[in-house]
Amino acid sequence: MTLPPLVPPLKCQGIKTKLVGEIRCLAQSQEFDRWVEPFCGSCVVALNVLPRRALLADSNIHIIRLYQEIQRGDLTPALARAFLVEEGEKLRVGGESYYYSVRERFNARPASLDFLFLNRSCFNGVMRFNRRGKFNVPYGHKPERFARAYITKITNQIRHISEAITAGDWTFAAADFRQTLASVQPGDLVYADPPYAGRHVDYFNSWSESDEAELANLLKELPCRFILSTWHSNEFRTNAMIERHWNDPRLHLLTREHFYHVGATEDLRHPMIEALITNFPADPQPQETEATEQMAFLKGR
Repeated sequence: MTLPPLVPPLKCQGIKTKLVGEIRCLAQSQEFDRWVEPFCGSCVVALNVLPRRALLADSNIHIIRLYQEIQRGDLTPALARAFLVEEGEKLRVGGESYYYSVRERFNARPASLDFLFLNRSCFNGVMRFNRRGKFNVPYGHKPERFARAYITKITNQIRHISEAITAGDWTFAAADFRQTLASVQPGDLVYADPPYAGRHVDYFNSWSESDEAELANLLKELPCRFILSTWHSNEFRTNAMIERHWNDPRLHLLTREHFYHVGATEDLRHPMIEALITNFPADPQPQETEATEQMAFLKGR
């Protein structure tokens, strides 16, 4: 059974919505005790793999705070709906000036509901911060953004991830990837989706070639198996980091085309060839598991 992926309430550039099927198949081919993500981002992969136990970490404290509040029950679908209805009306009336007032409010005193509002009303759903850690994405110029159907869509996404968290033993942590990988144990399965060197480097913290090299060394030394996603090539260039750090006979590489929708116009949006790199033989064939059945259950509720 092939199901459309469950989508999280947060949007991130480089989100792996179209790759979660392949990643889930790779995960299903392995037995593991705990799923570990040092760059969990939107949590779209964990939401679709649905591991029983998980450590989901990211350096972006705002993402982690939002999911921790959902996990604790402090941020519920009903609370989000009421907030977005109220703030959406203010955006409809105030437009650009109201958006920037919320952005200023968030940067002065971060709050998860403001973060959700900005993420869904900013330009093209981009998540970007400056070097001082301030959200700096401009207005998306859609004052009618929070129509009733759109709010329902977001609250359903919050409900889905709340149910997934409740069904498992998931820990969310604001942590650097080095700290997260230092805690990995035999029996874990690590999924790493780092910022792409030369692309999206202002997602929250910068990402350099030295970071990529350190990540490669740490992953290769893990006492468990891992899956890494990175960009392979597009029509303009090839990722030199693959040859430099991931061209290793102990590793296995799969490629898939992934179309990004980040860009001001259609002609600026190009297909990307993604690479999935593992330290175990990759089985591309889908398998039926309890996680797949659970996703069907969540979608049917």
